[in-house]
Formats: sequence, C-alpha cells, structure tokens
Amino acid sequence: MQRGPDEDLRIGIIGYGARGGVSRHAHRPGEGSRVTIVADPTERGRADARERFGDEAAYVHDVEEMLAEHEVDAVMILAPDHAHAQIALRTLEAGIPTFTEKPMAIRVEDTDAMLAMAHAKRARLFVGHNMRHMPVIRQLKAIVDSGRIGAVQAIWCRHFVGAGGDFYFKDWHAERARATSLLLQKGAHDIDVIHWLAGGYTRRVSGVGRLAVYGDVESRRDNSDRRMWDWYDADTWPPRSQTDLNPVIDVEDISMLHMTLDNQVLASYEQCHFTPDYWRNYTVIGDAGRIENMGDGGGDQIHIWESRRGGPGHPDDVEVIARGDGGHGGADPNLVAEFLRFARDGGATDVSVIAAREAVATGVYGAESIRRGGIPLDVPPVPQDVRAYFDNGQA
Repeated sequence: MQRGPDEDLRIGIIGYGARGGVSRHAHRPGEGSRVTIVADPTERGRADARERFGDEAAYVHDVEEMLAEHEVDAVMILAPDHAHAQIALRTLEAGIPTFTEKPMAIRVEDTDAMLAMAHAKRARLFVGHNMRHMPVIRQLKAIVDSGRIGAVQAIWCRHFVGAGGDFYFKDWHAERARATSLLLQKGAHDIDVIHWLAGGYTRRVSGVGRLAVYGDVESRRDNSDRRMWDWYDADTWPPRSQTDLNPVIDVEDISMLHMTLDNQVLASYEQCHFTPDYWRNYTVIGDAGRIENMGDGGGDQIHIWESRRGGPGHPDDVEVIARGDGGHGGADPNLVAEFLRFARDGGATDVSVIAAREAVATGVYGAESIRRGGIPLDVPPVPQDVRAYFDNGQA
C-alpha cells in the first residue's frame, strides 16, 4: 500500500444503487479510510452518492474513468451481479485491493478468471459474504466448532423469501442472462454458510425447481427507471397479485438442491420466493446432537438438542441470538471493517475468496441440474496451488 499507517485509505466506490449504502461504513475521515470517488453510469446514482459524500468526493461514470483520472488505495464493487467480474478484472489488473459484492460472479469461468488475475498480479481480492459476520451464523459456527454436537454429518437449510416478488422479479434479477439463477443472488449466501459450517465444499449437486408463480403474472413493466424501494409494498398479497413484474422472467421461483461435500457431509438447500414469511432456518446434525435456529435476527433463538429426552419445542438448551448495530444484524459494518484491514495489511479473513467461488460454482451447477431434469453434476474444484494461495491469506 502507498498510504502510511496514519493516513486514510482512499476508497473508490463502483456502482451506487441498491447496495450502495454499505459504502458508508468505508467513509470514516480521519479514522482510517474515506470515500474519495464514486463511479456510477446513472445520474441518479451519482446524485445519491453526492448526497452521502458531498463535494469531498469526485463523481465519474465508470471504472475506466476512475482508473484514468484518480488514484485509489482500494475499491468496492457494488454494481449489479453480472458486472462484478468485468469490473474486478480491471481493478485487479491495476493491482488495486478489490472488494466485490456477492455473488462473486454469475459464471464459474468468471470467478476463476478473477482468481487467476488476483493471483498473477498479487492484488488482494475480497468478496462481501456478509452473512459470515451475522450473529446467528457466528453463533452456529461457534457451537459447531466447540464439538458440542460432535462431528457434522448433515446440514439442511430452508430459505423463506417472503419479499421475493418485490426483490427479485421486478428487475434484472429475473433474467438468466443477467443473474443465471437466484441460487446465486440469494443462494450464494446460504451455500457459503453451509460450506463454512460443514468444513467442506460441494463436489456433486442435483436439484429440482421451477417457475411456479411469477411466470403467470401478466402485469409487466420495464422498471429500469426505478429502484426496488420505489416499488416495494409489504401489503401486496397473495404473490399472484403482484404488478409491474420484469418483462422477462426465466429464473425459478422455487428451487431445491442436494449436495455431497468433499468431506462426505450431506446437505440440502430449499429456496422459495412466494412464502408469506422471510427468514432462514439452518439445521446442523452432528453425531452427538443437533442445532437449529428459530429465527435469524437478534433476540431469536438457537435450539440445541444433546440428549434423547428432548422433543418439539423442548430442546436441551437455548442460546439467544445476539443483537448487532448496522445492516444485517451488524454484519455490514463488520464486513467492511474486515475488508479495510485486509486492504491495508493483508492476512487471513473470515470471508473466503475460495468459498465465494465454490458457492457460485454450486449454484451454477445446481441450476444446470434443475434445467436438465435433476441429473447429478460434478462441481469442478479450484486447482490446489491457487486454493493454497488464497487460503493462506494471499501473502
């Protein structure tokens, strides 16, 4: 890094839309980092960023203009999913420490190209899997690592996406060409958590799924002039009463995956975008007990069974999920703080670039399995030398 230990890192933000707000955690003038430039192709994006960062920052249209005219010490890519790889390859080629939102990319070949570029240029790469910093996940991980339920044998995850119609079927998320599958946009989170809790990566996946509800909704609109909070309405119910859906909808709104990991742990992931409730439920089964979260927010509970005496609603022990300050139960500020430390000093992180790639690969091959009638598909691993480089902190 070019900055001294007492100088703020100069942070460039690329993309200031739905996820742009997370960049505020990188703007701490006099405390280690400040946003000095924002690149966004839209007038609205640049105007919203200016409201946040004022005239102290510069505002440009794209990454090329940023790289040509400004010096930055690190960048945060908060653009839509299909743009992550193209932008990251440019910033990594320039040797700039790079944060990219999850999913890492929407194609496996793009994730592998990003790994190759970061490896070749020795440029620090970080993927924003913020759920590794969510209290519920950290508490589940601590229980697993303690050995309290023995060796993990199976993990089941159910994801009830009650806001699916508003969040994912009124814009580009609904299109395979720009999202591949919601097993990436939503599932990459959960697949990464499954891998983290299990201590392994998926090597074979099969799935079933379909577009069950939103494909039948006839009300369609090009919403490129709006953002999600412009149209979001929590009172819209049932899901078939949604209006102004994206003109193209060809991703599944319900998906189910079966996964075999490299350490023989078995896992399943179920995702539904037309449920009335919105939360994730993880069940982790060891050879000496099991755990399950009843809710995923602060004040909710993790139930722990360690004997044969328990039953429904009667676990042997209960752990209350901690409350955190900031987005996603405090995960967002902690995630950005981890990136800023990594950008300046390097070293190991709780977030794993290899795991981010493996989550994308599992989602991509899972979607392909669904679309090929559920046939099992092998998920190709990362070459061992590349994996070792990133697992060792990109030293």
